[in-house]
Amino acid sequence: MRLVQFETLDRQRKVGAVDRDECVLRIVRNAESVYEIAMEAADSGRTLLDCVRERLSDETERLNVLLEQRRVLPPVDYPDPARWWITGTGLTHLGSASARNAMHMAGQTGESSLTDSMKMFRLGIEGGKPGVGETGVQPEWFYKGDGTCVAAPELPLRVPGFGLDASEEPEMVGIYVIAKTGVPCRVGFALGNEFSDHVMERQNYLYLAHSKLRPCSFGPELLLGEPPEDIRGHSRVVREGRTLWEDEFLTGEANMSHSIRNLEHHHFKYPMFRRPGDLHCHFFGTATLSFAAGIRTQPGDVFEISAEGFGAPLRNPLEVFVPQAPCVRVL
Repeated sequence: MRLVQFETLDRQRKVGAVDRDECVLRIVRNAESVYEIAMEAADSGRTLLDCVRERLSDETERLNVLLEQRRVLPPVDYPDPARWWITGTGLTHLGSASARNAMHMAGQTGESSLTDSMKMFRLGIEGGKPGVGETGVQPEWFYKGDGTCVAAPELPLRVPGFGLDASEEPEMVGIYVIAKTGVPCRVGFALGNEFSDHVMERQNYLYLAHSKLRPCSFGPELLLGEPPEDIRGHSRVVREGRTLWEDEFLTGEANMSHSIRNLEHHHFKYPMFRRPGDLHCHFFGTATLSFAAGIRTQPGDVFEISAEGFGAPLRNPLEVFVPQAPCVRVL
């Protein structure tokens, strides 16, 4: 089952479940958000799927119409963006080291001059998929922002004036709520555009943290249950109605150097990420970037990310760079 959040024409929030017809949503009764149903499931010990099924109504909406009218919301959100964590892990996919390593080589050659990126990647290959009950090697981890950095599907990704680049990163996103007992609970998975400033990162890899503080988007549909082992999607940059660049991206554990459970452990092992009631959206990484292919995006370009099993594609236009503010004054 997949879920969608949207607004009605009179701005009421609704939750819909994808019916057998991929374009038809069955409305979930007495629910204004996926978050409230997910917390009900987490705190009661029931599954989210069961909580949704018992509320399904015969009322329907057309998903394609909602997308055209830009009434689709992120597939999960939180009223207080400060308690909505957006984070991620990098160098987690079998092909993810090549593009990053090329940016960070800086003239180094030879086995003895491996970049930190390649060393981190090798650690994942060697110890990123531990056995059941075991702890594997920790991955690269980054903070993306809070809920204010999330753009809904079809809405623009706005780049700050001090940004040097605006490039997509097609990824799978894991979504979690923290039960009242402090236990992290999976809500589901979605397609995501993690979106970074690769030019800034290439200047010095220690700028990685800065390069990640950019907008992002995920959805439009939330996949409940376990994600497929082998996910094959397409990432596309469209300019003036024509495809400027397109490539396949691979994700799912069959294409990753870390298991999802290992990545989850190393995120939620920190007590501050187990605060009851919080919402977490965690990007799992990618190995496919238009930037690595020499593409330089510009305002008006549209990013499109799709994969079988995740429903409608995620689309976001790149909006004109936000004017740079003068030096921030601290009182």
